[in-house]
Amino acid sequence: MITPTRRRTAFLTAATATRAVLTALRTRPPGDPTHWQRTNFAGRTVELHAGPAATAGAVLGATALAPRQRAAASLAVLAAGACGAYDDVAGAGDTRRGFRAHLAALRGGEVTSGAVKLFGVSAAALAAGALLKERPVDKVLAGVVIAGTAHFVNLVDVRPGRAAATVLALGAPGLLRAGPGATLAAASMGAAAAVLPDDMAQRTMIGDTGAHALGAALGAAVVAGNGRAGLAAHAAGLVAAAVCGDTVSRVARTGCVPEGAGRRAAA
Repeated sequence: MITPTRRRTAFLTAATATRAVLTALRTRPPGDPTHWQRTNFAGRTVELHAGPAATAGAVLGATALAPRQRAAASLAVLAAGACGAYDDVAGAGDTRRGFRAHLAALRGGEVTSGAVKLFGVSAAALAAGALLKERPVDKVLAGVVIAGTAHFVNLVDVRPGRAAATVLALGAPGLLRAGPGATLAAASMGAAAAVLPDDMAQRTMIGDTGAHALGAALGAAVVAGNGRAGLAAHAAGLVAAAVCGDTVSRVARTGCVPEGAGRRAAA
């Protein structure tokens, strides 16, 4: 049984680990420090340290779970964070947004960082879903929910603090449930809370790394806390959000919305 004490422990562990990794990366960033810098929507130079820090925090916050659940959450979060990190690095400067743009490039023989992220996150989500659920239909729905939540959190990451705040808002109801879903919700919220102040102050951005990792952690929490009906409802909502987001991204590329809208929309 998951107790309130375990939820608090998961939250505090994730928050503490996130701040520790963030501080360590700021003190001694690996490689060229400029590789960890980006220009945000306001033209300010910000760091990307928060993404890897949030990824590590979310994983460590889930250590109180049973081995199978811990493995599923770790797989989903680490893979989503790694794919997001690849897009942060290899996709810098790529103006293509939305699934259709990257799939169109793939049909033309070009493997974009967005396509790598799309298939990488989806594959890891399906594997994690298979660990969390028993029946084939539930495994597939779980994979859709985990991948869809990772994409959704990245989709809302268009201004400072929005992605982390979204994780806090959507994760809070999960704390009311009994079971491992509450621990995973607390872990994702702890990591998000730890990076939110610096993100809001525009000292850092979580990037695709942090947005996808936090989203995957939140998605795993949803999967762990819901049966088939709940999974189906969440999956339907997330697919609808993805279609809507892809449409907005496509319209933005044609110049039909103000410049900057959806600038950091997910691939």
